[in-house]
Amino acid sequence: MDGFKRRLNESVQLKLSVTLSLAILVVAIVAGVFSFMSAFDEAQELQDDVLRQVAQLMDRQHLSPDAPTTDARLKDPDEESRVIVQRLGEVSHSAAGVDAGGALPLPTTLTDGLHTLELGGETFRVLVKTTAAGERIAVAQESGFRNEIARDGALRTVMPFLILVPVLLLIVADLVRKMFRPIAALSKEIDQRAEQELHPIDDHHLPVEIRPFAVAINRLLVRVSQSMESQRRFVADAAHELRSPLTALSLQAERLADAEMSGLAHERLTVLRQGIERGRSLLDQLLTLARAQSAIDFPQSPVSVQSVYRRVLEDLMPLAEAKHIDIGVEGIQDAELWVSELDMIAVVKNLVDNAIRYTPEGGQVDLSVEVSGERAELRIKDNGPGIPLAERDRVFDPFYRTLGSEQIGSGLGLSIVQTIASRIGAEIHLDFADEALQTGLVATVIVPMKQRH
Repeated sequence: MDGFKRRLNESVQLKLSVTLSLAILVVAIVAGVFSFMSAFDEAQELQDDVLRQVAQLMDRQHLSPDAPTTDARLKDPDEESRVIVQRLGEVSHSAAGVDAGGALPLPTTLTDGLHTLELGGETFRVLVKTTAAGERIAVAQESGFRNEIARDGALRTVMPFLILVPVLLLIVADLVRKMFRPIAALSKEIDQRAEQELHPIDDHHLPVEIRPFAVAINRLLVRVSQSMESQRRFVADAAHELRSPLTALSLQAERLADAEMSGLAHERLTVLRQGIERGRSLLDQLLTLARAQSAIDFPQSPVSVQSVYRRVLEDLMPLAEAKHIDIGVEGIQDAELWVSELDMIAVVKNLVDNAIRYTPEGGQVDLSVEVSGERAELRIKDNGPGIPLAERDRVFDPFYRTLGSEQIGSGLGLSIVQTIASRIGAEIHLDFADEALQTGLVATVIVPMKQRH
């Protein structure tokens, strides 16, 4: 009971449904009882009119009640419906009872009018009338039969309530559910949006009562969009501003390398140039991440996966050759994807760059693509140390690097991959290349082949 009360207080839809249902039930019960009583009393009044009409007929036709007899008609199964007419004070000399056709033992002191009497263990409705001839007659009928007829008539009057009220309750419940459907649709639409989809909600189809809520959400989305745009602009501007001095430092270091200096100075200069290069690489990654977090631009034409592979290998082949890594594309299977070519290049390049960096010298990196239904599966496989299961969720965080890694990097590569994948509707799975030894890494990017709208 406490749980139901809690849900009732928390749910406007449930509260409205319960309130309307209770109101309908109360009104239906009150109206049903009133209709039943009215119909019952009206049926009783009509049957009293029957007794009056019989007495009036006896008076106008100057008919005199016969002495009670037991003929065949009294043995009819519907004998309860008969109307008994007898002289007041008349006593049957036969041993027959009332059910067998005998006279009713009515007292002679009854006044003219209607009476309800208990006679012989049964209840009768009796009308006493004095005729024009001065004779007093009694017209009677069993009350049980009269009540049965009145109840049947009253139940037929109430029957529409009994049929229509459950139907009305179902209609009200369905109507309330449909009234709240726009709210459920609105919440579903907002919940299914990607983090970059901050366009306003269309509130033209929403009820007037919900529009202020939608307007407030739209204003919040605008503020969030402005805040995110400010952060992206800051990162991009900062990277651009830092690129110029780092470029200048790099040029100065190159010039300094041509000067005569001691061996110790050359070693320190080498370390300095490596640090400057790492800084430039970090800035490039920051700019790439800022672009990946920008608004969605739907492509006008599909992009070939094999073409993306070729461009990435052209850029990273010197890095692979420096470590004597066997790198290449397996198979000739291709896939046409409705995504931005720059996005796909950024995804593949970061995954291949990581594979080359973490694969030991003389290792192997293979690129492949398979088409499964309406999805393309891009795989980058290496025989490096792999990523432990405990760290696979965290490797997509910005600036996070695997513990114990001696490789130089910014920690933004997989974060960029995850950002772009979420924006284009792709999925990323990381698995061991060798499950038995738990070594190597297979990065699988599953991309829908249909264009997103």
